Formats: sequence, structure tokens, C-alpha cells
Amino acid sequence: MAIVMAGTVVALLVLFFSTVKTCYPGCRCEEQSFGMFSSFSLTKVDCSRLGPSTIPVSIPFKTSLLDLSFNGIHSIEGTVFSGPGYTTLSSLNLSNNLISVMNGSVFSKLHYLEMLDLSWNSIQDLVEGFSGLLLAEVNLSHNRIHEINLDVFCVQNHGRPLSIDLSYNLLNSVIRRKLSQPLNIQSLDLTGNELISVPNLRDISLRFLTLDDNPILVIHEQSFAGLKNLIYLSLSSMPELHTIKPQSLQELQNLQVLDLSNNIKLKTLSAEVFSGLTALQELNLSNCWVMSLPANILQLLPSIKSIALREGVNCWRIRTQKQFQIHVGQSKAEEVLKCDVTGVIL
Repeated sequence: MAIVMAGTVVALLVLFFSTVKTCYPGCRCEEQSFGMFSSFSLTKVDCSRLGPSTIPVSIPFKTSLLDLSFNGIHSIEGTVFSGPGYTTLSSLNLSNNLISVMNGSVFSKLHYLEMLDLSWNSIQDLVEGFSGLLLAEVNLSHNRIHEINLDVFCVQNHGRPLSIDLSYNLLNSVIRRKLSQPLNIQSLDLTGNELISVPNLRDISLRFLTLDDNPILVIHEQSFAGLKNLIYLSLSSMPELHTIKPQSLQELQNLQVLDLSNNIKLKTLSAEVFSGLTALQELNLSNCWVMSLPANILQLLPSIKSIALREGVNCWRIRTQKQFQIHVGQSKAEEVLKCDVTGVIL
């Protein structure tokens, strides 16, 4: 047994081996090898917390990840991201800097870039496009963006799903975009902005949408029109939200999770609000003032598995056996909503 275990460990070491190598002054370079005899290797380079004079930085050939966070960088211009080491770069972290304007053309040489983190900067404008890149995830959270042209990220992205995080910006309700072709963004986070209404996202093939912590008062009819692929929707922690109008969610026939938690002004939900949500499995109403649900909630939500109501109150769909009146002893299955405390009004 010991011999077998030792052999397994050796095999794992052969498949994946990490070494520290010579690097740019102040940076840390870690080489990861894959396969027998280091036949394939990539390097992770950490140049965080070196100061604003960090870029441009020379990086080893076949670098996969570069971290330039916490450097006080104000601007990035020209061809700072070019050279042999950048040709294989797949992840670039520029978070926690002082960048106010971002020109997408500075990434034009990074043909294999998939992950770009620009969070916690002071970005107000995105100049030119990020076309030609293989971007799959872009984090723009905690910036000062007032409006954004989402088409910037969609042109020539080779049909790959794109995730954009716009949390905690000053984004207004106008999201500008060219409609030359549908956007391929799959996940969009607009948490903590200044949206006063649900933006028109009709031309985006979204699967995940977060609109938490925005000053939206009312969710109007057709607010989510065209979002038939959406499976997750979060409308949580909206301090002013008091009304969700009937049929406002009816086109979300593939929605599986709906989070309405922490909306302290939301007190009622009519049966028509749940119209069309045939695939919904989880409904979160915790820390709201919704005191009752429609009596036919199980018919309205045929796929529902759990509902979170007030804090500490959770309900589940269960099957019970109910006796027939005519033939004593015969029974049939009946689905009911069972809650872990009494006093829930359905």
C-alpha cells in the first residue's frame, strides 16, 4: 500500500510542479510545470505593491498571470503590454490602482487574455474597444462609471461568453450600446450603482443578473423583456423598492433563482408577479415585509423547492398522503408548502 501511495505522489509531482525563478526586481515569479519532464510550463508573476513606477515590467516567456494591483498606477498608455512574455498572458490584474481612463487598445497585443480585473480604480471612461480579445471575464466593480457602451466588449469576441462585473459604480440608467450584433455577456453585476429603473438588456444573452443596492422604486411590466436565458436574478437590498408590478417577470421562463431579500419597503406580492416563472426553484424573501404569499403558490411555481421568508423562516415543497373520502384506507399524494415555524400565511 505504501509503495502504491508513493507512486501516486510521484505521479502527481510529475503532472504539476511549481518552482520559483528569477524575476523582475521586486516581483515574484512562480513557474508551474505540467506533464513529464517539464514539457509544458507557465509562469505566474506577482508585481503588486511595488509603486507607480512598476510598468512597464519585463516578464518571463510563457507568463500566464500578471498581478499589478496596489501600485498607485494613474494611467496605462502605448504598448506597455507587449513583448515575448505577454503573448501567452491569460489573466491580468490591475485592481486597486488610480486609473481614471482606460483605453482598450493597450490590450491589443494580448490575444489570449481571458480575465481582466480593473476593479477598485477611478475609471470614468472606457475609450475604444476591446475587440479581437478572447475576454471571458471583466471586473469593473468599484469605479466611477456613469454610462457604458456594452458593445465595447462584444465586437469580435469570437462568440465566447463574457462576464462583466460593474458593482459599486455610479452608473446611471442609460446603458449605451451599438446593436450591430447581440451581446454574448453571460453574467452582469450592476450592484451599488445609481440605477433608478431596470436597464434595457434585451439584446444580451444573460444567464446571471445582479441589480442589488440600486435606488429603484418600482419594477415595471416588461422590465426583463428578452431575457429568456436568465437563470439567476438578484434584486436584493434595494432601499426604495416598494412595488413589483404584475407580469414584470413573465418572460423569465428559465429563471431558477430569484433573490428579493432585504427589501424593507416591499410588503406585498400579487399572484400575477409570479406569472411565467415555471422553472423557478428558489425564492428568497428574507428580511422583507412580505407577510403572505398567494394560496396557489405551488401552482404558480410548479418547480419551486424552497422559499425563504422572514428571517429564520424557510418553507419547502413536500409530498403528503391524503386519504380518499369514499374508500377509507386509499390515499393519494398531495404537495404542500411546509414551513419550519407556525403562523406563515399562505
